[in-house]
Amino acid sequence: MSDIPPLLGRDDPSVFDVERPAGTSPFLLIADHAGRHIPRQLGQLGLTPADLQRHIAWDIGIAGLAGQMAARLDACLIRQNYSRLVIDCNRPLLARDSIAAHSENTTIPGNQDLTPADGSVRAHAIFHPYHNRIRQELQARKQAGRVTILISLHSFTPVYKGVNRLWHAGVLYHRDTRLALPLLDLLRREPGLVIGDNEPYAVSDATDYSIPVHGERNGLPHVELEIRQDLISTAAGQRAWADRLIRLLPLAAEIALSQNA
Repeated sequence: MSDIPPLLGRDDPSVFDVERPAGTSPFLLIADHAGRHIPRQLGQLGLTPADLQRHIAWDIGIAGLAGQMAARLDACLIRQNYSRLVIDCNRPLLARDSIAAHSENTTIPGNQDLTPADGSVRAHAIFHPYHNRIRQELQARKQAGRVTILISLHSFTPVYKGVNRLWHAGVLYHRDTRLALPLLDLLRREPGLVIGDNEPYAVSDATDYSIPVHGERNGLPHVELEIRQDLISTAAGQRAWADRLIRLLPLAAEIALSQNA
């Protein structure tokens, strides 16, 4: 790996931030798409500042929501700071959209005609350090005999390619439903909410990395949550959803921990 040229310089932000590393909660929060930084070496990937404010670049609102949840649950949060357009930290490296040449209806000029070596540079700089930090946290907790419940936080756009999405949030899972199904039931009991069951996305080995690798392979209770962006784009919205999730997650976790994997 030492022959891979560096992508990040001294003036580039850190790949990830860790909040409350000594948090006492069993919940470990991760946010794969919390940031929208682009390494200086890559310019702006040929995009406008307005493009980099859009969902194609990051999960709008999720950094603020995750931060509130971490503080109020006393939970460790590992938050990734670079745009999904540099490399998607929730995609297997061999996935077609690991480095997206197009996102929604937008061409990404800086991602055209990349070589495998180009992809390796980005993975070495961003993907691997982020996921290695998650692995480090999970290993430390295991060695300490701590219970860990993995929560992967994301947000989705209210309109996708001209189609309105009516869900307020989605509960995503793959093979292990210990936490997801109780949480889905609890959220659907909340007045006025439309909650997607593996909608607007579903977890799979081909399209997702964090849940299959860090959650399923380690046998941890886990869930991926998608919140609609217009509901958490403001501090007030983030507080409202943080209130809801810190109230319901412990209830769902109690059910999940009472079950066998």
